Amino acid sequence: MKKQLITGAIALSVITCSGIATTQAFNFGSLLKLGGVSVLVNRYGEQINTVLNNVLIKTGAGTNYATKVVPVLSVGTGNYIGAVQVIGPQKQVQKVKAVGQLEASINGIARANTYIPLASTNITNLSRVDGVGVSAVVDLKL
Repeated sequence: MKKQLITGAIALSVITCSGIATTQAFNFGSLLKLGGVSVLVNRYGEQINTVLNNVLIKTGAGTNYATKVVPVLSVGTGNYIGAVQVIGPQKQVQKVKAVGQLEASINGIARANTYIPLASTNITNLSRVDGVGVSAVVDLKL
């Protein structure tokens, strides 16, 4: 009886600890993905921008406007959720630090994602950069 009790206690603790480790790994992975977007865009944004511009030029859709790759922030949570290429006059594009994304449901028949070029990564005080739009959405595989 004592052996069975000890064996049961060990099995229970292994199962419990395994579940906790899995949960912690998942949360850590989510944090890594969110933080990874910022790191990737800061480190490789110029290279991603060059590749996008070259693709657009090859397809005849090049532009004389300035472009830049910046992170996308969820306006609801402030999390980094992706990257986009913004386009516009050089002076305005230089001001863009991030793009805020808002999701909206339209009477249950459609869903819209809005993109707002921002002069800051602080989503509590949205400071829109006028004259700049989004020309490409970058799906990062993390």
